Amino acid sequence: MKKQDKVNATRRNFLKNSSLGMAGASVLGGGVVNTLVATEAKAAESKTIVTAAHWGPLGVVVENGKAVKSGPAIEPALANELQSVVPDQLYSETRVQYPMVRKGYLEGNKDTTLRGHDEWVRVSWDKAFDLVAGEMKRVREAGGPENIFGGSYGWKSSGSLHSSRTLLHRYLNATGGFVGHKGDYSTGAAQVIMPHVLGTIEVYEQQTSWETILETSDIIVLWSANPITTMRIAWTSTDQKGLEYFKKYKESGKRVICIDPVRSESCEYMGAEWIPINTATDVPLMLGIAHTLVSEKKHDVDFLKKYTTGYDKFEEYLLGKTDQQPKDAEWAAKITGVPADVIKKLAADFSSKRTMLMAGWGMQRQRHGEQTHWMLVTLASMLGQIGLPGGGFGLSYHYSNGGVPTATGGNIGSISATLETNSSNTGQSWLSKSSSITFPLARISDVLLNPGKTIQYNGTEVTYPDIKLIYWTGGNPLVHHQDTNLMVKAWQKPETIIVNEINWTPTARMADIVLPVTTSYERNDLTMSGDYSSLHIFPMKQVVEPQFEAKSDYDIFQELSKRAGVEDKFTEGKSEMDWLKSFYQDAFDAARKNRVIMPKFEKFWEENKPITFETSEKAKKWVRYGEFREDPLLNPLGTPSGKIEIYSDVIAKMNYDDCKGHPMWFEPEEFAGNATEQYPLALVTPHPYYRLHSQLAHTSLRQKYAVNDREPVLIHPEDAKARGIADGDIVRIESPRGQVLAGAVVTDGVIKGTLALHEGAWYDPLDLGKSEKPLCKNGCPNVLTRDEGTSKLAQGNSPNTCIVQVEKFTGEAPEVTVFKQPKMAKA
Repeated sequence: MKKQDKVNATRRNFLKNSSLGMAGASVLGGGVVNTLVATEAKAAESKTIVTAAHWGPLGVVVENGKAVKSGPAIEPALANELQSVVPDQLYSETRVQYPMVRKGYLEGNKDTTLRGHDEWVRVSWDKAFDLVAGEMKRVREAGGPENIFGGSYGWKSSGSLHSSRTLLHRYLNATGGFVGHKGDYSTGAAQVIMPHVLGTIEVYEQQTSWETILETSDIIVLWSANPITTMRIAWTSTDQKGLEYFKKYKESGKRVICIDPVRSESCEYMGAEWIPINTATDVPLMLGIAHTLVSEKKHDVDFLKKYTTGYDKFEEYLLGKTDQQPKDAEWAAKITGVPADVIKKLAADFSSKRTMLMAGWGMQRQRHGEQTHWMLVTLASMLGQIGLPGGGFGLSYHYSNGGVPTATGGNIGSISATLETNSSNTGQSWLSKSSSITFPLARISDVLLNPGKTIQYNGTEVTYPDIKLIYWTGGNPLVHHQDTNLMVKAWQKPETIIVNEINWTPTARMADIVLPVTTSYERNDLTMSGDYSSLHIFPMKQVVEPQFEAKSDYDIFQELSKRAGVEDKFTEGKSEMDWLKSFYQDAFDAARKNRVIMPKFEKFWEENKPITFETSEKAKKWVRYGEFREDPLLNPLGTPSGKIEIYSDVIAKMNYDDCKGHPMWFEPEEFAGNATEQYPLALVTPHPYYRLHSQLAHTSLRQKYAVNDREPVLIHPEDAKARGIADGDIVRIESPRGQVLAGAVVTDGVIKGTLALHEGAWYDPLDLGKSEKPLCKNGCPNVLTRDEGTSKLAQGNSPNTCIVQVEKFTGEAPEVTVFKQPKMAKA
């Protein structure tokens, strides 16, 4: 075998167990039980129950009260292994089985540095409720809501009722308020900059219809986007149609270009042209393309004049009139690693063909991340295709099936964080603010470490509160947040940390009180599918009884509300099924107004199958910004000018040194272009194929990707050879902030000079509390990343601004223990 063939075989081996290219076999097909499963069910006298999760509609086979098998309830275009591990989730060794309290905390020891390596004591539910209720009362009476943080951002379970974070906020609002947060980890920079540029948040909004893309687009560009991985899930539940459309586009034979430091699953599946780019250099590449357009007179002057404002100021910067540095293709090539002739060819192709720039969000998770999507919109404006069928840009084609046409039906309601109010379930209800005291989410460690500090944020000032108590439900911040070692120090500051959790996650292990909660398979709920399409209503039927002593978040907060004297406020006198009937009725009433017939709730629940709505021809032809292009005066954008703001007076007047009035290149503190001798490599942290962030990390899916029982790290053959690293070796990766072990995957599917370590691996420190840089045995990349805001504008997270070194690990590798039960005190 040739050397190059070996390299490609290694990459294929890494992906060998994936579902790419295969159709899924449903447990339920068209509402009829699959023959194989039906045979199994008959033989074992079992039943198949329909439910749903982020990864789609599920059929779960139950025998003698135990879940034994799961799969898709509706056959997907591409098989989705995430749907196969319901039994793993229910019966995992990592489950929190009983109410638990950290030994030192229970004994009154105030040493919070014991968090993470103290023993745990099992207590009764009554004792646990007494501890939580008493501590909440104490903190409120000693201070107030400004001392209680209930942000709890994270990918909680799906569902209109059992939304853990919403229920927490509802309880905290009922009992006196709390500190919340602004923004999220997904689009921290983009969701702040886009309203200034386009007058809307953009990142969580419907895209030009896929039907239009198939018909009219000549080229789609996956720019820092990996939809074949990221569309296996949705915030509600995936409708599975986005992947089906990508499959159709692939079958059309039309051109796909992938711009990414990694040859992603999408690049492989789509047969795309891969343009490797140095991590965190997307803006210089866009500038190089833009400069070529201007120098070759291929930019759309008429579009820029009619639909944008401030282009002339940007062009002065682009041509180097303001800083004596033209941003031409040759300049861009030196920074990005993309050859100048390729940059010029991209300019020629984009301007001569109907091109849809499908951008991901990873490119804005870096220092100055506001610039990437701002510059992308500027480039799309110069191409002049915004508002045309199949052209322009889109920021959600990789997420929750963006571009799947919106169906005509009705959306179910959902429980609200605010009392006596419910909200229509649009899929992005988590953006609502339910607290008057907030701070940018990505600054949480800084908040805990520096109460009273004031920072700049989007033209305002934010003063940090003094957090005495954290109550966390859903999410896993000790994995998701950057610079884990700094966060461990920050996590020692509050007096009390309470966590409701299904599993012994790294976050649960760092708490004082842990309450065991049910999975979505141990309770009843409802969800829509497709955050944009609203294509289905899925029943989320209880599959099995709650395991061990687990309770639902709803039941936990109902009891805590009762002890605080506000139970009626929290429940409004409704049971679980009362709530679900009312949420379904919201959809029923809306559907009737749309002249769509839905069955009554009782029939829907009994039939054990999803409701599917139809899509109109108008929805199939919908073009984002089509009305704006047709008449910008009658359909102005929500910006001060009513146009696309390539130059923003509002931002310029903020006088920030790290975010100016137009998009530009700010060289980050750490990237491939300024790597040091000590840390010569860049790090990129893509989304994993077999997890949803850190969800499902503890399941048998781990066997499909773990290398030597560690998180896999992609390393270029030349970088590996220079360090004596072979495929499968355990390696140690170090940054200025921390160190981790990982399993080497030597492949030419990552650009030379960059390591790719997937986010979401559980933090598993070897010597917590004994070292400034405790070694993470499992390979959590955020141990390595920087905890610094994107800029004063958005204060978003910036994990992809990071430099590292890697070496072969010698000696006996420590065992990964994070997927086992923590240390329990002897009875």
